Amino acid sequence: MRQRLVNDQLTLQAVAGSHVVMLGFSLPQALTTGLLGFAVHRTDHDEQEAYWLRGKKTFAATDPGFLPGATYSTRDHTVQGFTWSDFSAKPNHRYTYRVVALGGTPDNLQPMRECAVEVTTEPEVGQVHHVFFNRGAAASQEYANRFGTPPNENNPNDPRWAWLSRGASEAIETFIARAIDNTWGLRVAAYEFRLKRVADLLKAAVDRGVDVRVLYDACANRPDADGVVFPRDLNLATATAAGLVPPVQMNRITRSDVLDPPIGHHKFIVLTHNGVAEAVLTGSTNFSLGGVFGQSNVVHVVNDTTVAGHYLTLWNDISVNPVHATLRQQLTGRNVIPVAPPPDRFPAAGNADVFSPQHNLDALNWYAHLVQSATGAVMMTFAFGMPAVFKDAYRNSSAKLRYALLDKLIPSGTPKAQQPAKIAEMTAIRAMKENRFAVGSRIAVNSFDRWVKERLTGLNTHVQYIHTKFMLLNPLSDDPIVITGSANFSEDSTKANDENMLVIRGNTRVADIYLGEYMRLWNHYAFREWASKQADPADTAFKHLVPNDTWAAEYYGDTDHRRQREYFAGE
Repeated sequence: MRQRLVNDQLTLQAVAGSHVVMLGFSLPQALTTGLLGFAVHRTDHDEQEAYWLRGKKTFAATDPGFLPGATYSTRDHTVQGFTWSDFSAKPNHRYTYRVVALGGTPDNLQPMRECAVEVTTEPEVGQVHHVFFNRGAAASQEYANRFGTPPNENNPNDPRWAWLSRGASEAIETFIARAIDNTWGLRVAAYEFRLKRVADLLKAAVDRGVDVRVLYDACANRPDADGVVFPRDLNLATATAAGLVPPVQMNRITRSDVLDPPIGHHKFIVLTHNGVAEAVLTGSTNFSLGGVFGQSNVVHVVNDTTVAGHYLTLWNDISVNPVHATLRQQLTGRNVIPVAPPPDRFPAAGNADVFSPQHNLDALNWYAHLVQSATGAVMMTFAFGMPAVFKDAYRNSSAKLRYALLDKLIPSGTPKAQQPAKIAEMTAIRAMKENRFAVGSRIAVNSFDRWVKERLTGLNTHVQYIHTKFMLLNPLSDDPIVITGSANFSEDSTKANDENMLVIRGNTRVADIYLGEYMRLWNHYAFREWASKQADPADTAFKHLVPNDTWAAEYYGDTDHRRQREYFAGE
C-alpha cells in the first residue's frame, strides 16, 4: 500500500510492505535552511500504541552516553536523511506516520513543519500471491542483542529458529498441510532436501494418503575431502531418515556423462487436487537449515492454476531424467521470451513463468533489456557476482536509480591474477551516480560506532548473506515488474541448470512487499560493508549528528542522494 501527501511544502510518501514501511520525505532546498533533521512518530491503531521511533545517532551536545547497542528517540536525535524505514512493522496493521522537520539547536529542537500519512501494511497471505521473506540477517544488532549466540541445532524449539524464519518455515509447513487426504498430491523438486522438519511433514502426508513424490538432486558431483557428494548424499540421508522410500523419493540426475553435471537447482512444491495443479510454492529457499534460517531467501506461493499447471508439467518432464539436450530444446520452445518489455509477453496484472535449461540466452538478455529500458528504478540481487550482460545494463540503463545487492563483489573462485581487474571494473560501475551497490558483511568488532559485535548462524558455507534471486523494475510505478525464483542471473542458470522464474507484472502489492524487503537488506549491508572497510573499526570515533543544516547539501544537486530523495518521496 502506498500513500503520499504534501503539507506545508513537506512531502511524505509511505510504502507499506508486510514487515517494512518505507518513508520518503522531501523539502524544497530553500526550506532546508536551519534544518537539523526529522523526527518520525508512529501510531499503531491495532495495538493502541503511539511513540517516536528510535535511531542510533546522537547530537554530541545532548548525548546521554548510553551503552553500545542503545537507541535514541528521533524527537531528541533526528534522522539526518530523507528516507526512513520502519523494520518493526507487522503485517496487516494500520499505522499513522508523522514526520516533523526540526530546526533550532540540538538542546532545543523546534518543529518547522510536519506531515502525516496513514497506511495499512500488506498481509503476507494474498488472494493469489503469498510472500514470506525470512529474516536473512542473522548478523544483525537485533539478533546480537536478543540472542548473541547461534541457534541450537539439537533443539527445534529454540526461539532463535522462529525469529530467523520470520514466517518462511511456517509457510512451507502450511503449504504441505493443505494436502489433507488421498485426493491431494504434492510434487517436490529440490536441490537441497536437507530439512528434517520438511521431510517429516512429507512423510506424515504420505501416511494420511497424500500422493507425494520428492525429486531431489542426485548428480554425481565431485566429493568433498570426506568423500561426501553434495547435495546428493545428504538429500538421500534426510529422505531415508524420514521414512520416505522409493518411489516417494526420486533421484534427479541432469547428466551422467560429464564430470561436473548441471545442478537440479529447483526449490518448488506443486499442490494438486484430483490430479489437477492448484498452487505452487517456489522462490529461492532451499529445504535446508541454511536456506530457511540463514542467508536471505523468499518463499513465494502462487494460487494460480495456470502457473501451477506449468510447474506440474515441468516436474513431470524432469522426473524421468530426460536427455539434457532434449530438455533444453523442449523448454526453449515452451518459453515465450519477448525482445521488448512485457506488453508483448502478457497483459497487465499477469503472471508468467520461465524455465531452464534453455537452448539460448534469450531470457537472460531479456532481463538485461528490462534493466536497460527501466525509467524509474532497478533493484537486483546477485548471489554469485554480476555477469557481463548486467554490467553493461547497469552502465547504460535509463533508470535514475540502479541498486545491486551482492553476496560478494566478485564471484568466489575468481583466479587471483584476474581479481584486481575484476574489482576495478566493479568499482568503476558502482561509482556511477545512478548506481548504488551493497555487498554482504557484518560488524566484526565491539564498540564500532556504538554497535555491538555480530556473528553469523554458521548454517551456510558458500553463500553467507544474499541468496535471493529477484529483480524489481520501476517498483513504485503503477506497472511494476517483479521477477523471482531459483535462477541466479547467469549463463549457467539459463543454459545448464534446472531453474524456474516467475514474472509478475502490474501487481503493486507484490512489488511493495519485495521493495520493502530489498531496501531492508540493502540498507543493512550497505552500512556493514562500509564499516568493514574502516582501518581499525574498534578505534573509530563515534560519528555524531551534524549540529547544523550542512548535512542536507548532498541531497540536492546531481547526486545519488538527490535521486534517492526524489524517487522515494514520489517526486
